[in-house]
Amino acid sequence: MLAEPDATVLHGSGNSMMSRNIYHNKNQDSSISISKMDVIIPFSPDVPCDNNGQRMWWAFLASSMVTFFGGLFIILLWRTLKYLWTVCCHCNTKKKEAQKVNNPANSQAADGTPKGPDEKDEVVPASEVGWMTSVKDWAGVMISAQTLTGRVLVVLVFALSIGALGIYFIDSSDPIESCQNFYKDFTLQIDMFFNVFFLLYFGLRFIAANDKLWFWLEVNSVVDFFTVPPVFVSVYLNRSWLGLRFLRALRLIQFSEILQFLNILKTSNSIKLVNLCSIFISTWLTAAGFIHLVENSGDPWENFQNSQSLSYWECVYLLMVTMSTVGYGDVYAKTTLGRLFMVFFILGGLAMFASYVPEIIELIGNRKKYGGSYSAVNGRKHIVVCGHITLESVSNFLKDFLHKDRDDVNVEIVFLHNISPNLELEALFKRHFTQVEFYQGSVLNPHDLARVKIESADACLILANKYCPDPDAEDASNIMRVISIKNYSPKIRIITQMLQYHNKAHLLNIPSWNWKEGDDAICLAELKAGFIAQSCLAQGLSTMLANLFSMRSFIEIEEDTWQKYYLEGVANEMYTEYLSSAFVGLSFPAVCELCYVKLKLLLIAIENKSELGESRLVILINPGNHVKMQEGTLGFFIASDAKEVKRAFFYCKACHDDITDPKRIKKCGCKRREYIEDEHPSTLSPKKKQRNGGMRNSPNNSPKMMRHDPLLIPGNEQMENMDMNVKQYDSTGMFHWCPSKEIEKVILTRSEASMTVLSGHVVVCIFGDVTSALVGLRNLVMPLRASNFHYHELKPIVFVGSLEYLRREWETLHNFPKVSILPGTPLSRADLRAVNINLCDMCVILSANQNNIDDASLQDKECILASLNIKSMQFDDSIGLLQANSQGFTPPGMDRSSPDSSPVHGLVRQASVTTGANIPIITELVNDSNVQFLDQDDDDDPDTELYLTQPFACGTAFAVSVLDSLMSATYFNDNILTLIRTLVTGGATPELEALLAEENALRGGYSTPQTLANRDRCRVAQLALYDGPFADLGDGGCYGDLFCKALKTYNMLCFGIYRLRDAHLATPSQCTKRYVITNPPYEFELVPTDLIFCLMQFDHNAGQSRASLSHSSHSSHSSSKKSSSVHSIPTTNRQNRSSKAREAGHKQNATRMNRMSQERKWFTDEPENAYPRNIQIKPMSTHMANQINQYKSTSSLIPPIREVEDEC
Repeated sequence: MLAEPDATVLHGSGNSMMSRNIYHNKNQDSSISISKMDVIIPFSPDVPCDNNGQRMWWAFLASSMVTFFGGLFIILLWRTLKYLWTVCCHCNTKKKEAQKVNNPANSQAADGTPKGPDEKDEVVPASEVGWMTSVKDWAGVMISAQTLTGRVLVVLVFALSIGALGIYFIDSSDPIESCQNFYKDFTLQIDMFFNVFFLLYFGLRFIAANDKLWFWLEVNSVVDFFTVPPVFVSVYLNRSWLGLRFLRALRLIQFSEILQFLNILKTSNSIKLVNLCSIFISTWLTAAGFIHLVENSGDPWENFQNSQSLSYWECVYLLMVTMSTVGYGDVYAKTTLGRLFMVFFILGGLAMFASYVPEIIELIGNRKKYGGSYSAVNGRKHIVVCGHITLESVSNFLKDFLHKDRDDVNVEIVFLHNISPNLELEALFKRHFTQVEFYQGSVLNPHDLARVKIESADACLILANKYCPDPDAEDASNIMRVISIKNYSPKIRIITQMLQYHNKAHLLNIPSWNWKEGDDAICLAELKAGFIAQSCLAQGLSTMLANLFSMRSFIEIEEDTWQKYYLEGVANEMYTEYLSSAFVGLSFPAVCELCYVKLKLLLIAIENKSELGESRLVILINPGNHVKMQEGTLGFFIASDAKEVKRAFFYCKACHDDITDPKRIKKCGCKRREYIEDEHPSTLSPKKKQRNGGMRNSPNNSPKMMRHDPLLIPGNEQMENMDMNVKQYDSTGMFHWCPSKEIEKVILTRSEASMTVLSGHVVVCIFGDVTSALVGLRNLVMPLRASNFHYHELKPIVFVGSLEYLRREWETLHNFPKVSILPGTPLSRADLRAVNINLCDMCVILSANQNNIDDASLQDKECILASLNIKSMQFDDSIGLLQANSQGFTPPGMDRSSPDSSPVHGLVRQASVTTGANIPIITELVNDSNVQFLDQDDDDDPDTELYLTQPFACGTAFAVSVLDSLMSATYFNDNILTLIRTLVTGGATPELEALLAEENALRGGYSTPQTLANRDRCRVAQLALYDGPFADLGDGGCYGDLFCKALKTYNMLCFGIYRLRDAHLATPSQCTKRYVITNPPYEFELVPTDLIFCLMQFDHNAGQSRASLSHSSHSSHSSSKKSSSVHSIPTTNRQNRSSKAREAGHKQNATRMNRMSQERKWFTDEPENAYPRNIQIKPMSTHMANQINQYKSTSSLIPPIREVEDEC
């Protein structure tokens, strides 16, 4: 039917709805009526279109339906024919086989003619099958995601599908059906290009499909059927129908697969989350597209008159409120098709919404909050910290690492742990958010290592759990972390904490573990035992060393109390800096004095080039005059902050010689200074400069103490003792050694211990049992058996504890001399009295390693009870006094000249120890807060930090937590760790560690000039001021004058004071507790009771008159006094008094002389004739002898340790 000729034709651009563009005017005068199905569509005059305005939606839909059902019919027809052909061929094959069986000789060819004699059965090659197979394989490779081409093609198809969906979103604002010219419509051209590509890809998929029927019914195939053909129809008809193009949204279901192809999704949770979201969104958008189509078109049976104008996004909104069962009613479906669809969609959509949305929310909520990746900042380094990450370990690490005294720390700290932080730890990270980041993951997972950019990190630090019940398991975990990190990035620098010394050997098995590149293992058991051992030689040294490598802020106290001087020393730390060229050519003592007097810096060691012709660098601790400063010498300083140490680098004799204020010593404009600065930049910044020098080229893999040519010539005692057939030292020459002994030979019963003269010894109380983890007692004994002590200076060591536990430790102790065991318990006073604990030089109380106790305060209960038990003991020391005098010893506090006491600066020296409170004790604690229970007379608050408590300041308590600071100190300068280990371990070397890793025991070595030269190294000692050549400075003198005099005269480097707690009081005090003062200033006033910490040179002359204490008890009275670590210079009067006391002792103890052989039995491990005198050695030149003896002998600096009381 024709429309009314005068009807106004409306353009499509001015209408948004089909039904409103149609005029339904009925012409009553005309005999022709308008059909209900004849509609007029909007069109543009310049676009050729149907003048009748007929809608052609059915043509677009028919193209899709014909394609789908036509292809389906062909596939089914092909399958049917193929099946029939297969059945027929199968029957013919059976007939031929039956004929061959019945007539094998009369077989004929396929054409019925008999075969010739030369004819054979020919196999007809299936050329067509082979060609199809090749094409099929090629198509499969093209669309397979296993190849690069396939991945690119799959990703490209998905991207074009999303692009086609975007074009649909744009066209959805136009009428459902409109007239468009293909050559003028840009979006139609783009859509045509996309669909041509989809058609080609469809062909590849069809060829590669094994089952064509199932392929034809796939979702992606259906999408192509209803989107590709209509595009070609629109080009042919110059019409556009929005139609079913919304089905392209179903391609979003493959979004997770695409992300997996691109290696973006790797975890199951992320894949599942993307799957759920893509299914939900694609279903939502597809349903909205159908509603948009039917609502804007209307019902066909209603002649499309019941349509309504809805935008696509309004339909999206309608579907969401429908799925969520809210249904506001502001937008709803009017058409019958729309309502019918909504009925079914509510059932499926509600089920999908109710199941998918909660699961999506759960997956999003379960995602790791700290699961991102680290983004490196240009110009800023970062380190990775892993292992035992807790609030305590992290706070201690950050407090030291980010301390203001380190100058500007331009390093970002990245923590990696597999457990998310608690609220307290999270708050700590937020307070340091500018320099700290946390990521959840494990270093055992390479993906997590990639997230934190471990390959570009400056270092990786691994923290250990010091309080774990199984130290070996904790070390194994950290070793596995090292293996994982080194496997991912072999060149990364690793600094790890180890709990047990014997587990360090496992690190050497890692191929990429390289000491040359700065890899370090901080063994807490080794250093803890070394610190405690050094306190046995110089009480309070453990506190001083712990404060030196820990960053502490200066706390100013106005009151004149002991805390004021202690905290002034606590503010000092250890730094390294290159020395100015102004020091070149000067000897070490001269440079040390200049730095202390003028620059207010304490130089204790240098890193210098070896004099043995090697290209490596060595660390020299307080060397002698023969060591001259070279260009680029690295110095080790004790100072309060990093800026002060810069003075040693900036110092210029021409510019700064007349400056008295060290703060004015700054960079000058000398040309030579500029050259030095370019060549040797500062090591205070956290860089790897320390590892780039020749020092790391050492075959020993770490710096060590170096012996110089003048010191390689053995002294008189060494010449006498150097027998190639006698093994007195270990193979490295660093420790005293004896043949291995059975444990039964060193076990003392209580009666035997009482009969043995034990004085000036070390009592070690250990609470371990058969199930306890080993503490590593070898690390405690080794510093006490260092070869820079003469044999007669070695302190006997008595272990008091469980015999079952000590049997487990004995394998590492059986090669050390003067070691004995008293089976018992440290809580038994009878056992303590049997070992003469009142006459010991030090009592060490070691923790029981019971870290599995729930209450942290109870972890140290045995140590606290033992300490309080000893302090409350009372002694009647008359028997011990007589026994000691018979050996030429004097009990502590007793002056041998007279039984009368003599006051010294308010300190009354008692005749003997009558109370356990006067016994020097050092107690190891596991929990820092338990330090409050050790001293009942202090006023320490329970929340006070350990280093501020009185027991720690006095050196009577030590906790392993103070070693946490070594991690950051080692990162900034690994030479610091080498220096600390050299000081506290007695001289452990990499060769020795390799030997212990192989044999787990010391190996005896012959005394050669090379091994004997290793004895020439410094040791820490204490110098008394109450007597001797420094007595004049002890009464009101300046510490700086003492420093210079000791350095010039005896080559002793003083670095601290061990002072009585109440020495500053005007009134005398009976309390003899002492505290540590580190690096006091020059003008610091001394008192006679002070003990001075100093680095003392090895004295070759100390053992000339006496090779062993056990060789002759009578000769020992005239040769030397009891070994000790408190040194003073006795006068002639003291020698006279000592002679008188010995005579009295012989008369009073004549009946006890038969007991003296017992001491030789338990504490002497050398034959009587261990040092024959008939050895011929090349004579020493006078020049070399003068170099060795250039300083005054310190052999007479060894009085009893408690001639000056140092404990209450």
